[in-house]
This record gives sequence, structure tokens and C-alpha cells, in this order.
Amino acid sequence: MSTLVLAIFIPFLAAAIIPFLYKYLKNIHVGWFAILVPTGLFIYLASLIPAISNGEVIVQTINWIPSYGINITAYLDGLSLTLALLISGVGALVILYSIYYLSSKEPIGTFYTYLMLFMGAMLGVVMSDNMLVLYVFWELTSISSFLLIAFWYQRKRSREGAKKSLIITVSGGISMLVGFIMVGSMSSTWSIREVIANVGSISDHSLFIPAMLLVLLGAFTKSAQFPFHIWLPDAMEAPTPVSAYLHSATMVKAGIYLVARFTPVFGGEAVWFWAVTGVGIFTLFWGSFNAVRQTDLKALLAYSTISQLGMIMSMFGMGSAALYLGYSTESVVYTGATFAALFHLVNHSTFKGALFMVVGVVDHSVGTRDIRRLGGLITLMPVTFTIATVGSMSMAGLPPFNGFLSKEMFFVSTLEITEAGFFGLGTWGIAIPIIAWVASIFTFVYSTVFVVKTFLGPYKEEKLEHPAHEPNPGMLISPIILGMLVITFFFMPNVVGENLIAPAMNGIFPTFASEGAELGTHIHAWHGFKPELFMTIGVILFGVFLYLTRKYWSGIYNLFPEKWSINTFYGFVLDQIEDKSTVITNKYMTRYLRDYMVYIFAFFILAIGGIFIFTEAYYFTLPENAPISNFEGLVILAMMVAGITILFAKSRLTAIVLNSILGFGISILFVLFRAPDLALTQTIIEAVTTVLFLVAYYFLPELDREDTTKKTKSVNLFISIGVGVVFTTVALGVQGNKAFDTISTFFENSYELAGGKNMVNAILGDFRAFDTMLEVVVLLIAGIGVYTIIRVRAKKESDQIEDK
Repeated sequence: MSTLVLAIFIPFLAAAIIPFLYKYLKNIHVGWFAILVPTGLFIYLASLIPAISNGEVIVQTINWIPSYGINITAYLDGLSLTLALLISGVGALVILYSIYYLSSKEPIGTFYTYLMLFMGAMLGVVMSDNMLVLYVFWELTSISSFLLIAFWYQRKRSREGAKKSLIITVSGGISMLVGFIMVGSMSSTWSIREVIANVGSISDHSLFIPAMLLVLLGAFTKSAQFPFHIWLPDAMEAPTPVSAYLHSATMVKAGIYLVARFTPVFGGEAVWFWAVTGVGIFTLFWGSFNAVRQTDLKALLAYSTISQLGMIMSMFGMGSAALYLGYSTESVVYTGATFAALFHLVNHSTFKGALFMVVGVVDHSVGTRDIRRLGGLITLMPVTFTIATVGSMSMAGLPPFNGFLSKEMFFVSTLEITEAGFFGLGTWGIAIPIIAWVASIFTFVYSTVFVVKTFLGPYKEEKLEHPAHEPNPGMLISPIILGMLVITFFFMPNVVGENLIAPAMNGIFPTFASEGAELGTHIHAWHGFKPELFMTIGVILFGVFLYLTRKYWSGIYNLFPEKWSINTFYGFVLDQIEDKSTVITNKYMTRYLRDYMVYIFAFFILAIGGIFIFTEAYYFTLPENAPISNFEGLVILAMMVAGITILFAKSRLTAIVLNSILGFGISILFVLFRAPDLALTQTIIEAVTTVLFLVAYYFLPELDREDTTKKTKSVNLFISIGVGVVFTTVALGVQGNKAFDTISTFFENSYELAGGKNMVNAILGDFRAFDTMLEVVVLLIAGIGVYTIIRVRAKKESDQIEDK
């Protein structure tokens, strides 16, 4: 197996092994085994940095379904390598943190299994070149994150948060799949690289804009963009290591990655520019504005994450404007926004991961995350305070922290885009830097709240679950490393910029790179007294003022009551769907077999009969049919008499005998038409079912038709006549209507194609293998369900015995 493809599947292999290790490793924490996976992947991927930074692109393919062009192709360039390093690097730190964070009483084997599944799925997303394969991994991230968010499933809020996350992200993923299918239909390929190479041939297609919007819908839902952001705060019910990993460094970046990857395809279009930039810049403001009002530290970080994701998204939108102009000295300037987006993507993973871990440390040490109960922890938890300060000031965009550099580049991009003379930016463009600046003020405010309200002020021991203290030193290693990276990237930003971000830019702007454009930007901490610096000074001054006067203006949040929120609307819609679906289900789930048969046959009549009428496929000529012999006529006549007589049978025994006449009559017809194998099968089945009917009906009361209402009889008459007419019409119509060539000649070569001398067996075992596999999967799922129910019931009975 190719090494890149193997790198994707190693976490899945670890997920299969961890449950057994957890069961048999009694004295060794299974997390020490799990940490080897991301650490090894990070070292391997880091060894590829020199090659990628020199402009190489690594592509490795394993055939999966080659006849449909669906293969597992691992594609590694600067963009995918940057994300893969974050997934593996931050993943290793999160696992190290979780070893000390999670109690030994927790089902930690299950936790690391889910975490490995998620890690493999994320690697598959960022390294897949095939759109359909990418979608498979995309939905795996949603499923594995659902399991991680609901890790404490005994808590109702955890279950609700996981369900909301799954509903929103999977719905977006389905729309993304439809967009992918449209792109594949337009370009006749599933390869993203090939789509980018031939984008000129699809840009004028009628499906181009719909495909773009559907792909964006998938990206926005996954990256918690407004109005789909509501799932992220509820997902904070997950354990803190999950929040630090999924909701700061990895899962929420999947949508960002998708936008970056498809910028060469859809970028340059006004719809793409305003959708990505507009949604991103409003999400930036809305997230920062709502973060200030939160009283739970994780909720505050959740809204801050929404805000920061909006900031990154808007920069990708602004950078896409360069593709509208084509390659020129003027257009290259706009690519700086994309460079800033990639740089902030890395920076955000460092400071936000550290801050989530700090929240976990505080919660673990004092037993609460409620800001109203915290304060004065600086003297008792100095190391934690230091990490919190470093992360918060970077989040606020202050020097000497890496967030300052990318935030300055963000301000520069917002100012430069207002000078563009296209996409209506001459009129509406001025709103972009204004909203960005106002949102940055709120960012400064909630960053200050995070530090001051938690660590400064009076110590409130009486409101805490436990006296404040520093945790086990092992729990601090990971946030310390991330905090050190925050400072290191400020003083040595070009290590990341030149080796990762510049090669990623070549993948986002391939046409510019082919022209020899220098897409990398040398990052400086000092640019002189320029507008972006004055914007930062204004953020600090107004931020301090708003923080000090917060109690005077916080009433503004009353203008946005919870009952009018998107969250409430989501809950209302979900409740209505559940209520209406219950009513509809109760209408047709009557628990009477006769009703179910009526629904099935009525649908059959309407669907098949309707198609025959609208397509005029009911044409047939009886004179061209083969003649019916006297013996065949007698068999058919006997069957008709038996079928009609069943309707008037007074006993179940008579009905069973008449029904068996129908079955054995079909067997005789099979013999007459030279199908002895079918005749034998029909005879055996008919004999067995007749015996079973007799045994079963022996225990039933006498047949009573007097209670049948006229309405029921009328419906039965309509259904029976309708089904008979449709079946007869289909049987006669197919003789004179051959829309396609017969497929029988294909199956005649079964020995050459499948190695089977028996054609029927070859069809069942080889040509229908996929269908058979799905049937087996259904049986497997049903078996797992039965086994689970038995185990749960046995456990409950065992617990009851122990209680007694």
C-alpha cells in the first residue's frame, strides 16, 4: 500500500486494535499507545516538508472502483500538508492532555477508539483527490464527532448537542455531495485536480452556480458559519480534549479547507466572492458580539471559535477576487488575503487549543467553568494563568503573539479590497473593514473577560467545588507547548510562511504559480505607522473602554431575546417535524397487515400505471402472441376459478386449499414452458407454505367475513382489479416495447466474465455481489441490534440482582 494512503488508514487500524489493548493492558494507560499514532504520522509528514516546500506534489493512488473512476487517491501539496500536520500534531498533544484529564473510571478505550476514527476521517478529507471519496471521509468526521460529543451519553445535554451537530453537518454534507455530483457531471471526472485543470470548460455551464452554492452549504455547516453556527456551542458538552481537538484545530477547519481547495474552481465569480466574504465577515461579528455575553468559559470559547472561523472564511473570500482579474501585478496583491487566512488558520489552532485546555484545567481543578463563580486564581494557578494570558492576548491580536501578525494582515486585506473596482466593492466594500474592526473590538473584550474574570479579582472559594490548585504537571505539558508555539510563531513566522503556506498558495492559485508569481509574503512584525496599526490601537482603546463600561451597555443583548434566536427556531422546527411525523406515522402504521398491503398495492397501481399512461407504453398486439394450447387454457381456467372462489370461501381450510391450487398451477405452467428448475422450486415452496399455513391457521378462530364493511370491500375490489389490470398490461406491453437491448447476451458469457458455469449462480454470486453485500450488511446491523438489546437487558437484570 502507498505510504500516503497508509497514513490515512493507520488511525482506523488503531481504532480496531485499541479496544483489545484496553481490555488486556491493565497496568498501562491505553492513551500511551494511542499517542504513538499521531506522533508517528506527524514525524512522517514533517519529513515531507522539504519536498513540498520545493514545489513537489505527492500523489499516490489505490484502485477502488476503477470502472466508475472512484479510486482512493492521496494528494499531498502545501494546503493538505498544513492541515495534516495540524491534525496529527495537535492530535498528539490532545491525547497527551487527555491521559491526565480523563478519569480511569471513564470508558477511555471507547474514547480513544472514537478519537482515532475521527483522526483518520480528517486525514482522509484533507488528502483525498477524489470528490466522492472525500465525501465518504467528510461524513465519517460527522459520525465520529457525534460519538465524541455524546461521549458522556448519560447527560441529556450531551446527547442533544451531538444530535444537533449531526443533523446540521450531515445535512450540509448531503448538499455538498449533490454539488460534487454536479461538478463531476460537468467535468466528466471525480478528480479535484482534473476539475481545476479544466475549469474553463465548465464555468459557463448552467449547473456551475448551483454546484457552487451546494458545495458552500456543506462548507458553511461544517465550519459553523452563520446561520449554521448554532451546533458549535452545544457541542461544548463534549469532554474538553474533544473541544480542543475538534472545535479549534480540526473538524471546524474542514469547511475552511473545502473553500480553499475549491477556490481555483469557483473563485473569481461574484457569487463566490460575496457568499464567502459576506457570510464570513458577518459570522466574525456575530460570534464576537455573542461571546461577550457568555458566562461559561467553554461557551465563550465556542462563540470566539465561530468568530475566528468567520474571519478566516472572509479572508479566503477576499483572496478569491484575484482570480477574477487573472494573473497580473495588481491581482497578486489580493492573494495576500488568502495567505493571511492560511497563516491565521495555523495560529488559531495554537492559541485556541491552548485556551480550551486551560478551561479544562480550571474545570478539573475547581469544579466549575462559570465565570460568575471564578476569580483570584492567579496566585494559586500561576502557570495556568500564564498560558491563558498568552492565548487570550494572541486571540485579541496583540504583540508579541502570533495572532497579532495574522490580524494585521487581515486588516490590510480588508482595506485593500475596498479599492477594487469590481463586484460592487466601490459601493459596499467599505462595510468590510468597518465590520472587521468592530468585531475585533468585541474580540478584545471577550479575551479580556476570559483572563480578568477567571484569574484576577477576589478569590471565591466558597463558590467553588474544590479549592484552587495547579493540576498534575502532565496536564500542563500540552497547553505549555501550544503557548510556546504562539510566541515562537511571532518571532519566527516565516518558518511556517515559507515552508507550508507559500506551497499551499501555489495549490490555491495554480495559474498564478505557473506564471512564476511569488505568492508567498514575507511576514514582518513591524510595518511602520500604517492604517492597520492605527486600527489595532483603536481596537485596544475602544476595547478597554467597552470592558470597563460593560455593565452600562450590556442591556443591548436584551434586544436579542432567546425566544427569537436561531437556536429557538431550530428547536421549534425540529419539534414540529417530530410531532407531524408522529401523526403521519400513526395514520399509516395501523398494525393491520391488510392496511399495509393496501398502501403497497395502491402505490404500485399509481406509480407503474401512471408511468405506462404518460409514456404510452401500454401498446400491445394480441394477434402476434403465441397460441394458447388447450391444456394451458385448462390450467389457467382452473387457476381463475380458484382465485375467484377464494373470495367466497367460508373456512380457512378451504381458502388454503384454493390458494395452493394457484401455486401448483404456476408450477405446471413452468413445466409447460420448459423451466423445470423454476417448477421444482415453486413446487417445494408451495408445499412448505401450505403446510405452514395449515399449522398456523389451526390456532386461529373460524373465518368470519360478515364484519367486513362495504368500504373495506370496495377498497379491496378496487385494489385487486387495479393490480390485475396493471400486471396484465405490463406483461403484454413489454412484448412490443423494447427501449433497451436485452441483457441476456451479457450474462451468457458468465463463464468468461465471472468464472461460473451456472449462469444463475454467477448472477447471484458475482454480478449481484454488491446487492448481496448490502443484504448481508443489513443482517449484520440487525444482529448487532439484537445482541445489544440482549446485553443491555442482561446487564439491567444483573444490576437488579446486585441491588437486592
